[in-house]
Amino acid sequence: MAGLRASLQLLPFRIMPKILVDLLSYTGTKGGMETYARELYRAIAAANSEFEFVGLASKEGFALDQSWFPGTVIDSGISGENRFAWAFGELFMVTRWAKKLSADLIHSPATLGTMSRAVPSVVTMHDMLYWSHPNLMSTGLYTGPVKWMERRAAQAATRILTISDVSRDEIVKFLRVSPDRLDVVPLSGTASPSVDRSRFTSSAQGMLLATGNRRPHKNWEGIIRALPLVPEGIRPRVVITGSHGDDPLRAVVTELGLEKWIDLKGWVTAEDLENLYSTATAMVMPSFCDGFCLPALEAMMAGVPVMLSDIPVYREVSADAALYFTPTDSASIAAAISTAVTNPTFMAELVERGYTQAAKYSWKKTAAGTLDTFRAALAARTGS
Repeated sequence: MAGLRASLQLLPFRIMPKILVDLLSYTGTKGGMETYARELYRAIAAANSEFEFVGLASKEGFALDQSWFPGTVIDSGISGENRFAWAFGELFMVTRWAKKLSADLIHSPATLGTMSRAVPSVVTMHDMLYWSHPNLMSTGLYTGPVKWMERRAAQAATRILTISDVSRDEIVKFLRVSPDRLDVVPLSGTASPSVDRSRFTSSAQGMLLATGNRRPHKNWEGIIRALPLVPEGIRPRVVITGSHGDDPLRAVVTELGLEKWIDLKGWVTAEDLENLYSTATAMVMPSFCDGFCLPALEAMMAGVPVMLSDIPVYREVSADAALYFTPTDSASIAAAISTAVTNPTFMAELVERGYTQAAKYSWKKTAAGTLDTFRAALAARTGS
């Protein structure tokens, strides 16, 4: 990439190429993709690259803390919570803003992006779940439009970033994108210095922590329905965070009479999450499908062993540092739960493996790979 950096210095438009970062979907309520954008650009700021950055924020995002962003943030006036306004903004307005600001490149970090080729663009496509598992998407009527928008964004993009080999292969399969235009740059986790695992005490009556939104592919119901198969003498309490508003899991908990065993905490603060990490027996992710596994990395960094669905992308991220189970099989989930609370020696081994595995990832590496993709996209524009 040294040659790319040198060639950029000879480009006619400016010494510091300007990159417009599409933050229309950033509202403070979207979870993993927002973590990606925030931690990526925090690391890019530390990298002190040759680029100038301007963020195009949703009206909700503009009201939030912007100290993580390495440049000016402007208010688009577009609501990231209104799907129609947001979709229109992604398709048509981002490029207009890029032209208005004389940007040399657009980066859309949340899977969808512009349908125009008027300004070179890089889009980060996290997964292909609307294509691979449309039956598990929470808004069926939205599946067709999302697939159309993803295809248009992929067609318009100069280069495409993705976060795992599994997602890369599915982008090639479903969107018919040439692998030559794709760069795999994995995410990382963020270790919290406030997590104090000395508070954890191994006991048969442990606590499993699950965190994430309530989209159907996350399969939280699978954990709840498996719990009665674990004998009460060793059955752990399960804490599930991440819901906004009325929790759809509450009806399942009531149906099974598990109010004593399941704690639905909804959305929690960073401090609350650190306290849960400090006392959890394990972090559980029972998803049917995914594009990565950021919660697993963050748990491993905190010294919390992880229990994961045995799906290819989780194997890619966590290797031998997880206790795996079959997400469609309640008996398999229950067996994994039993192991987690009755085999502290094995779980301690997973903690050590987790530290080793998580050390392979860093936001510094994510930033470096992303900046290389920006350089390649700009070089493609000039044919150098």
